[in-house]
Amino acid sequence: MKVLFVSGELIAGDLAYRLKKEGCDVSLYIDDDSRADCLDNIVKKNNNWKEKLDWVGKDGLIVFDDVGYGKVQDDLRKRGYLVVGGCEKGDELELNRSYAQEVFEACGMNALETITFSSIESAIKYIEDNPKAFVVKQNNHMSSFCFIGEDKDGKDVISLLRSYDNYCKKGFTISLQERVYGVEVGVARYFNGSDWVGPVEINIEHKGFMNGNIGPLTAEMGTLMWYEEGENKLFKETLGKLRDYLIEIDYRGDIDINCIISESKLFPLEATMRFGSPAIHLHDEIHLSPWKDFLMAIAKGDSFDLKYKRGYSIVTSIVIPPFPFRINDFNDYQRGVNILFKEELTEEEWGQIHYEEVSLRKENSRELYIAGNNGYILYVTGSGETIEEARKRVYDLINKLIIPKMMYRTDIGSNFMNTDGKLLKKWGWI
Repeated sequence: MKVLFVSGELIAGDLAYRLKKEGCDVSLYIDDDSRADCLDNIVKKNNNWKEKLDWVGKDGLIVFDDVGYGKVQDDLRKRGYLVVGGCEKGDELELNRSYAQEVFEACGMNALETITFSSIESAIKYIEDNPKAFVVKQNNHMSSFCFIGEDKDGKDVISLLRSYDNYCKKGFTISLQERVYGVEVGVARYFNGSDWVGPVEINIEHKGFMNGNIGPLTAEMGTLMWYEEGENKLFKETLGKLRDYLIEIDYRGDIDINCIISESKLFPLEATMRFGSPAIHLHDEIHLSPWKDFLMAIAKGDSFDLKYKRGYSIVTSIVIPPFPFRINDFNDYQRGVNILFKEELTEEEWGQIHYEEVSLRKENSRELYIAGNNGYILYVTGSGETIEEARKRVYDLINKLIIPKMMYRTDIGSNFMNTDGKLLKKWGWI
């Protein structure tokens, strides 16, 4: 099967490699110039995906791994191509946080007022007129600009926003959302344009840079995930309410609603209308069915009996400086550095390593080196009947890695295992 894989910034680039391993003829396009040298000698690449449409044809599969291509995807489907990954309205749901809250409310969820500002002055004036703790969110993938306020009058947010003024003058926009307290949980599932496909995905994100969620927010440092059959309470209060809307917009792909949950209330915070990262690597860890069959069913609008592992799965992000910030003239200094291993890995262990900013010295070798310049190098996954077992599999493998100056969190899953999971069970959410 031919697969044309269009990637914005390698959110799911490793999936292209997994499809190749399944025997697919894959051609990968990377839109982000800073990652153009990634996955060399791992997946065949192209410089213009539109020129590959005749090659993939209407019997092959086209996969998009990022928002921003929704209108194009809608058009391709109308022309008879098989496409998975999103749609125009799906893009708006993720990128326009105010619109997302309007949709959530219209579908029967508890909406949180979210206001987008194009100037720092207007955002600061709003906080001064409505003093409370706020969360600052950026409306693209620049997560290092996001911030969870602590001061009950918003003074910490006001001070921080003043330092963002130069960025706003360049077209940078931010959203403000009142901070609510509780346990943060993600609820996700695949949709084929007319119905759900596969089980419900429950995930616990770890966005803080350091253990204990200390430090700046990142795109993500790791995730705990498990799948559940049936439509549990979390699903019914979130995604279950969006089914008719997803049918209306002809959405085909994975959708995740990130929530804050208290004893009696659930507030949807945002929607991810694409493959999530590093969630996609956990899907690969958990799924037993071939990706090519699963994704083709979603693109065609067919049902699919997904086979998957029971229990818990963990993914940990392996990063290097200058992550989580980009510093001009300093981003490339580890490009080309070798990735080594303390001992020979088993085939199963190789399957637990998921690539982002890496390449191979030569095709069909395992001589990995650092590519790209954003600092997200690779991801390590592991599964087990218990969270502790999954954690052990991940960290035992990480201990075999040698990547100069690598950084990662060592507490993925721990807080949920010790505290938050017990609260959710006590409150009857899981």
